[in-house]
Amino acid sequence: MEKIKVGIVGLGRLGKVHAENLAENVQGCELVAACSVVQEELDYAVATLGVKETYKDYAEMVKSPTLDAIFIVSPSGFHCEQIQLAMKQGKHVFSEKPIGLDLAEIEETQAIVGRYPDQVFMLGFMRRYDDSYLYAKQLVEAGELGELTLIRCYSIDPSSGMESFVKFAGASDSGGIFMDMSIHDIDLIRWFTKKEVHKVWAIGKNAAYPALDKVGELETGMAMLQLENQGMALLVAGRNCQHGYHVETELIGTKGMLRIAAIPEKNLVSVMNEDGVVRACSQDFPERFREAFVNEAQEFISCIKEKRKPEVSAYDGLQSTKVALACKEAFESNELITIEDK
Repeated sequence: MEKIKVGIVGLGRLGKVHAENLAENVQGCELVAACSVVQEELDYAVATLGVKETYKDYAEMVKSPTLDAIFIVSPSGFHCEQIQLAMKQGKHVFSEKPIGLDLAEIEETQAIVGRYPDQVFMLGFMRRYDDSYLYAKQLVEAGELGELTLIRCYSIDPSSGMESFVKFAGASDSGGIFMDMSIHDIDLIRWFTKKEVHKVWAIGKNAAYPALDKVGELETGMAMLQLENQGMALLVAGRNCQHGYHVETELIGTKGMLRIAAIPEKNLVSVMNEDGVVRACSQDFPERFREAFVNEAQEFISCIKEKRKPEVSAYDGLQSTKVALACKEAFESNELITIEDK
């Protein structure tokens, strides 16, 4: 079978991770086109990745008869519009999370995705494709933990990125810390429990970077969730981790518990010297989830070739976004928010 021809929009930090994987690490596809408003990023795509077509207008790229599929790694506010346009042009679509920032727009997008059953749509919840999370999922499915009663999630970015984030927050809308960061944890909670979130309450504080108060962003946020079966979850999201990139998940059930990456180790090396015993930590998301990004892109291409649907759907994007927005509302109102079933 011929290779799937792919175009990508967005060549920022995460966009380059995806672009390099599509060009070098994912079997059965060819990265043919790239779209960005930044000329230096297009130059990089041509010189480093061998891209043949470059665009500054996304609408022009999705019309290209060369392309079979589109990877969307643009700012979150563009996702819905770009998904809809690509689907209408007959392309298979992979979109990074979140699927969008507005529930009405997401519901419209979900409906449009549903009109094209022969096209593959996949959302970028890459933690589902990480080996450690997959192993934990197998244990849960096998009943090793019994009934899950509590899930605790940490997602904390390295403090080394705070200065750049403060500048970004002043010029752009990330959707807020729960949408930008906790949405991965929200998806994991739904994935592990197979239950929807019913109620949320959230708090937060800007300690090291009070400048974030002025732009409506949080340095550290926490949310407490109640699931539809009375199960519980705690989310901690932060942007100021001194030791590196800390993503940790704890599952507690009636028969046992497990922790995924309780220590965010870089590798299996222990250094023993005058400082004691030192284990290096992962420093960013491309390092921690390197293989997961490859695995999810490979799954997208495989779904196209095998004419099947991926596990992660537009509905997952809608439900996770509902919870993230409810967390934001709970923080801003200091009230318990009930998520209505629709």
